[in-house]
Amino acid sequence: MNSGAAHSPPHVGVAGPAEAGVRETALAREVGALLGRRGAVVFCGGLGGVMEACAEGAAAAGGTVVGLLPGLDRASGNRYLTVAVATGLGELRNGLLVNSCDALIAVGGSWGTLSEVALALRAGKRVAVLAGWSVPTEALASPGTALLAEVATPAEAVAHVLTR
Repeated sequence: MNSGAAHSPPHVGVAGPAEAGVRETALAREVGALLGRRGAVVFCGGLGGVMEACAEGAAAAGGTVVGLLPGLDRASGNRYLTVAVATGLGELRNGLLVNSCDALIAVGGSWGTLSEVALALRAGKRVAVLAGWSVPTEALASPGTALLAEVATPAEAVAHVLTR
């Protein structure tokens, strides 16, 4: 799964809506904590909602969190980010997030989240969908079907994306 150097930790993107509900933020926080404990570098969009909850969980577990922000102001990122990258790309940062990661966990659903799921599958990366979009497997190419898992718990999501 890890496309970098042998000593590099896995890079996992976590995508989800900025305007998330209580359930989505609780799930994202747990996903972040599990990834942080496993030594993964967590990438997210750097703002609120699922992104902030995931960053909070990862940071509390001692993990590293990289926020790829849509604008030009690093200060706009949430307070749990280890590194804030001001991309100036707006929604186009979704492609940057996917290409920076070995795998993706989508928590909840928004149009941006759906685009990240599609881009990750198109790039041949493992994707776990937790409490979000249902992707029809018949629409996926044969290799994509094995890469995608609709999961019920944060632990299942993390296990799926960290499987080699």
